[in-house]
Amino acid sequence: MKELGRVLRRRGGLCVVLFVGYVAIRAVAFAQDVPTPAPSPQPGSSQPEQAPPSSSQGQAPQSQAPQSQAPQNQQPANQKPDDQKPQEEKKQEEKKKDENANPAQAAADLTVQAAQATEKLGEAALVKARDWENGWFVGIYVEKGRVLVPMTDQQRREIYLQQTLTSPSAYLKRMFAAGIDQARGVPWQWDDGWAGYAERFASREGQFIASNSVAAMGNAALEYEVRYDQCRCQGFWARTRHAIMRNFLTYDHSEEHLRPQWALYGGSFAGGLISTAWKPHPRNTFAEGGRAMAEQAGFGAALNLFIEFSPDINLKMGAKKR
Repeated sequence: MKELGRVLRRRGGLCVVLFVGYVAIRAVAFAQDVPTPAPSPQPGSSQPEQAPPSSSQGQAPQSQAPQSQAPQNQQPANQKPDDQKPQEEKKQEEKKKDENANPAQAAADLTVQAAQATEKLGEAALVKARDWENGWFVGIYVEKGRVLVPMTDQQRREIYLQQTLTSPSAYLKRMFAAGIDQARGVPWQWDDGWAGYAERFASREGQFIASNSVAAMGNAALEYEVRYDQCRCQGFWARTRHAIMRNFLTYDHSEEHLRPQWALYGGSFAGGLISTAWKPHPRNTFAEGGRAMAEQAGFGAALNLFIEFSPDINLKMGAKKR
């Protein structure tokens, strides 16, 4: 009996343990089956209440599918792909379509564009031709209507270099004078061919550099005006008289009072004297100086006349008035 009692006590304890385990498992299963209450909405919240997800025993709760939202970059159904292209690309495509659709119109447009480009090129050439005498023949002068202002030493140096060495006019005028000497055959000791012309040009250039240097120093010392000013008057004869008179008279430092061109003709006489150093002998020194002064009187007056009437010449050439 004691042995049976021991066995029953052992099995009874095992049964109690099994019963307790069974109860615990059922309690856990029951707790999973009980739905979790939804949280109550906060006061003032506009979000609607959502129903709790349903679950069954042995299955994981199903997650609610999120609401579908259209991506920001998703293209609407009624929008065409061409609407997304930049406006410039659309214009270019339309232009290409128009050109392909009408080749005759495209050719006409190209012809008009070429005509406009040619017209602009012609206008630029006329504008350039309007000032051709300034850079290629006559040099620096004061245009009509501009006020004469006393020059600084720096301005005098720049004008001297442009009139003597750095501008095309400094060489073109000497080439013209050498051509006249070539036609006259003076000096007669020099050849009549290209070698003789080169000697005459070199002689004219050396004489001009000497005379212009002396004249520039004299005008700087006397503070005389070295530029020609176009006449403010009207009429052919009044302008002609002004051009010839300004070859013999110039303004002093006040730019108002006229004075004789002492430095200009003194430089011409000095250039003629110096030129006898390389010209063939026999040569009369004072005769060469006097001849150089006479040439200054003739060439200077002709140059002033050309400067005076050059705007009218440009208008005849087709350049627009300034």
